[in-house]
Amino acid sequence: MLGNNIKELRKNKRMTQKDLAEAMKVSQQTVGAWETERAIPGADTLSELADYFNVTTDYLLGRPEKKDDNTKTADIDDDDVIFTYEGRQIPKEDLELIRRIMRGTRNDIK
Repeated sequence: MLGNNIKELRKNKRMTQKDLAEAMKVSQQTVGAWETERAIPGADTLSELADYFNVTTDYLLGRPEKKDDNTKTADIDDDDVIFTYEGRQIPKEDLELIRRIMRGTRNDIK
């Protein structure tokens, strides 16, 4: 995956292996080894490659762009969900106020 990504990015820039080698201050053989995954760039070089191609190191490594962070969502109209703020349950009256604010109907707000 890493090798293919480096090769793809290099070709998208219309660069030869020699061009990339000069830009990264390594040998053309090193670039060839990266692309065929006979060698893997170190962390510093990986970071330099990411900066050079304006991508993330995760992209180079073939990781998904967004990692599931276990964020939980619930609709504020769901009465079966207990909403909290700073560890305390939000009273139903306050939830109704929040609903009205979110809908843009601020009249009746005291």
